[in-house]
Amino acid sequence: MLEEELYEPMRLWLEQYLIDNYKGHEIIATDCHSERLDRVLAKYGIVNEQANGVDIQIDVLGIARKAGKAKLVFIEAKKTKLTLRDLGQLWAYCKLIDPEEAFLLTAADLGSLRKLISGFKREDLLDFGDGKKIKKMKVGKWDVSKDRPDLSSFLPKI
Repeated sequence: MLEEELYEPMRLWLEQYLIDNYKGHEIIATDCHSERLDRVLAKYGIVNEQANGVDIQIDVLGIARKAGKAKLVFIEAKKTKLTLRDLGQLWAYCKLIDPEEAFLLTAADLGSLRKLISGFKREDLLDFGDGKKIKKMKVGKWDVSKDRPDLSSFLPKI
């Protein structure tokens, strides 16, 4: 399986997730893995100064827009066991852009991240936000047979 094969099922899931969780918002979910985030946001009339000129490429982007304000949701997709490098990539994006939510999903296994986060009790590695409100990236397994995340695999538990 190619990583690219995960994008459309994840996009469809994210679209429904946003519809369910952001009532009254205009919902957009797009596969944008091959385009810089600032350019994708510009297509939808969203300006994010932090993203301008920075080479950020989110695999799947969700937008929940209401009253001129846009909430962003990121999905970073992997087909291999997760590593600290994978988490670091999404963490850097989250620290720069501060999305509403962020998911790191793998079709394989949580790999060494399970040991780091659960075994060593380091959920703080998932933290991001503006300092006033701390948010947590969600790390989990993508169930390829059901085209949705396996919620029982999520760290932190939801």
